[in-house]
Amino acid sequence: MLSVAGCSESVPDGPTALNNSLAKIENARTVSELSRQAAQAPLGIPLVLPQTKLTSKEVGDEPQPGTFIVKVESSAGDFTIEVHRDWAPIGAERFYQLIKAGYYNECRYFRVVPGFMVQFGMHGDPAVQNEWDKKILDDAVTQSNERSYVTFATSGPDSRTTQIFINFGNNVSLDGQGFSPFGQIIEGMENVDAIESKYGESPDQGEIKDAGNQYLQQKFPDLDFVKKMSIVSETPE
Repeated sequence: MLSVAGCSESVPDGPTALNNSLAKIENARTVSELSRQAAQAPLGIPLVLPQTKLTSKEVGDEPQPGTFIVKVESSAGDFTIEVHRDWAPIGAERFYQLIKAGYYNECRYFRVVPGFMVQFGMHGDPAVQNEWDKKILDDAVTQSNERSYVTFATSGPDSRTTQIFINFGNNVSLDGQGFSPFGQIIEGMENVDAIESKYGESPDQGEIKDAGNQYLQQKFPDLDFVKKMSIVSETPE
C-alpha cells in the first residue's frame, strides 16, 4: 500500500427512509474503515485511500497537449510545474482536466513530511470530490521520483484519482511500487519547501472526505493551500 490523501464519497439520497438509513450506516462503516487504513499506512509511502464510489469524469474528453506549463499560486509562494504527457500519458491527461475544471483551487496541503513529500488533492467540497472519484489506469514508470518530481498518489494498481504529491527528496524506492511521475517543478521549488509542515500527517483522511475544508480549517488552521492552478502555455505533440 502507498500513502497520500483519500478521495471523498457522498451518500446519494435514497427513495425511502429505510434506504437512507441503510446508506448512512454503510457510509459510516466506510469512513471508519478508511480512517483505520490511514492510521496504519506506513510513513514514507504516498497513498490514496480506496474509493467505493466511481461516479466521476472520464479521461480523454479533450485533446491533450504534448507538454504544458502549470502556474500554481500558493499561500506559501508560487511555483511552476512542467508536465510531460509522454512521461505518463493517462496521468497527465487527468491532471490537465482537473486544472481546466478549477479542481485544485483552495485544496489544502494536508500531508507534509519534510525530506519526503507534500501531498494534496482532496477537494474542499466533498460533493465535488465525489464527482472526480473515477479511478484511472496506471502508467508505466518512465521517470524517477527524485526531488521536485510530481506524481499521482495511489492505493494499488489502477487506483489513481485526484491526489498528487511533490517529492522533497530523492525517493527512488517509490519507482518500483508503480508511482509514475508526470511532471517536475521547474521554478519555485524553494516555495514548495516552505509549505507549512507542523501538522505532519495529523489531518485525518476520513474526516477530510466527509467534511472537506471545513474540517481542515477548524482543526488545522495554518495549513498552506493552493490558491489557484492554471495552464499558462501548451506545446502540442
